[in-house]
Amino acid sequence: MTDAHTAGPFIAAIDQGTTSSRCIVFDRDGRIVSVDQKEHEQIFPKPGWVEHDATEIWTNVQEVVAGAIEKAGITRDDIKAIGITNQRETTVLWDRNTGEPVHNAIVWQDTRTDALCRELARNVGQDRFRRETGLPLASYFAGPKARWLLDHVDGLQERADAGDILFGTMDSWVIWNLTGGVDGGKHVTDVTNASRTLLMNLHRMEWDERICSSIGVPMQMLPEIRSSAEVYGEVSGGRLGELLGGIPVASALGDQQAALFGQTCFSEGEAKSTYGTGTFMLMNTGEKIINSYSGLVTTVGYQIGDQKPVYALEGSIAVTGSLVQWMRDQMGLISTAAEIETLALSVEDNGGAYFVPAFSGLFAPYWRSDARGVIAGLTRYVTKAHLARAVLEATAWQTREIADAMTKDSGVELAALKVDGGMTSNNLLMQTLSDFLDAPVVRPMVAETTCLGAAYAAGLAVGFWSGTEDLRANWRRAAEWTPRMDAETRDREYKNWLKAVERTMGWIDDES
Repeated sequence: MTDAHTAGPFIAAIDQGTTSSRCIVFDRDGRIVSVDQKEHEQIFPKPGWVEHDATEIWTNVQEVVAGAIEKAGITRDDIKAIGITNQRETTVLWDRNTGEPVHNAIVWQDTRTDALCRELARNVGQDRFRRETGLPLASYFAGPKARWLLDHVDGLQERADAGDILFGTMDSWVIWNLTGGVDGGKHVTDVTNASRTLLMNLHRMEWDERICSSIGVPMQMLPEIRSSAEVYGEVSGGRLGELLGGIPVASALGDQQAALFGQTCFSEGEAKSTYGTGTFMLMNTGEKIINSYSGLVTTVGYQIGDQKPVYALEGSIAVTGSLVQWMRDQMGLISTAAEIETLALSVEDNGGAYFVPAFSGLFAPYWRSDARGVIAGLTRYVTKAHLARAVLEATAWQTREIADAMTKDSGVELAALKVDGGMTSNNLLMQTLSDFLDAPVVRPMVAETTCLGAAYAAGLAVGFWSGTEDLRANWRRAAEWTPRMDAETRDREYKNWLKAVERTMGWIDDES
């Protein structure tokens, strides 16, 4: 840790993630000064359902912010702004008068809105709102989750119609509480998070009245849409009010867009992939909205203040890091996540086994909620070490499928892939990625690019950094992997992988 007192001022960033919340304090060089982190409970009421307790999350956010400030040994005078990044699509509705959530938050992975999405798609298909929103109709997005709550929580529709209920993704929930909550809290979201609801018009950057009424979400619930880097309000009230009162809350970015920003992918064609619970690959497409015909989603990359918005193509993979957790927690084949690499390295190859982890359907480029996971190609020869290898290869092949789709849609070849997230500490996975993509894979010094992106955007908003060139100068490469696999092997293995993917489809029947 640096001697904080001599190295100030700083920017703090809150990352409200899927499994934990954390706060990181950064210095002007984009280096980490301190970190505090706390996990929250994952609630699984039924198969395919995933919830979080939003109140628990807000308590944890306050704790980690206080913790990071304390560890850094600094005070509010040293902090110029606070930025927010968040798990996207996770949906919470709360009472504006009491500040109480009306139900647990429904998490992005949750599939309970499947039937509702099918019903909305009935006559027109999955692309019903794609022209306006850039998104397919899928249980992943936030708007239908809000509609599900309105339909299933007693009396909620009436309270919403009366204007007592606020809707938000976790950025909105955190900002509202941070800026005073029931006492004048700001009800806002940014363009990146709004673009994940299925309710925002990408071309106009505002809520689409026609779509809101089709999905059945009252517009008075919705937050005001703002840019990703501007001052939304100041910290006030509660535990953090005492600690940080008056500090500007100056950025919000969905976690994947924050990583794109933190990786300084500011030019058209630059791409990053974040390896966490799931994996998300985004490519900057500049000021152009590129409609995907290859199963990607079109999303907002970021918008700095009153500058023009920058768009991105995104491919999402539902299960990557969580497959390693599954091997550890449900199967007991490893006792720590890091062990997967050791185990996989004990064999030369996958022994003919392929693992497609379609635990909650397939995301990009297929969008098949009827798919379920398979392990294909099993023989008596296959050991748990081969399976460990197949687990890592699953992440790499899924990335390859998305890279292919991006090239198809944008006409831009992937020159190199910037990577971040927890799984990038796995060197075997990084080499496999480079082999399967046939492109260099680059990991930066600061692997926490999600938090860094939120810090960068907040810093830009308050003039802590003068512009994106400043930020590019901060970006430093830590490691690079280059392809070592011959084309013939790559093509053969890819063909086998695609065969295994076919085996996952159509497992769930409509009726069930």
